[in-house]
Amino acid sequence: MKNIREEIKNLWKQANADLKTADNSLKSGDYYASVFWCQQAIEKSLKGYIILTKRETPLHIHSLIKLGRIAKIPKKYEKILKDISPEYYLTRYPDVSEDVPYELYDKDDAQKKLNDSKEILKWVNIPMKK
Repeated sequence: MKNIREEIKNLWKQANADLKTADNSLKSGDYYASVFWCQQAIEKSLKGYIILTKRETPLHIHSLIKLGRIAKIPKKYEKILKDISPEYYLTRYPDVSEDVPYELYDKDDAQKKLNDSKEILKWVNIPMKK
């Protein structure tokens, strides 16, 4: 089994890679994909943070709201988590929104979610030192 430190490092590295993918998707005009990768970046960063600080492994939780509560994220970030959390489903499944996901988002939507995601990852800021 992986040691905790490696798991945290892997989640943090993947969160940052997901954020880069969100940025690349925004630049290419794939706004729904950008929003999805923002959600993923926040989810993985919060999971890494929780494992680091609480010694818990909340791997099967996808709700950013619930993860934020466990992480004790500052109240000022709660709205961001509330806004981005449903994107885990909305960006992927037409039956959730009863519409085509890629048609639901525009550049402004994606840019705001990307900026908000960067703010959350800046708060999480898992140090990569041993």
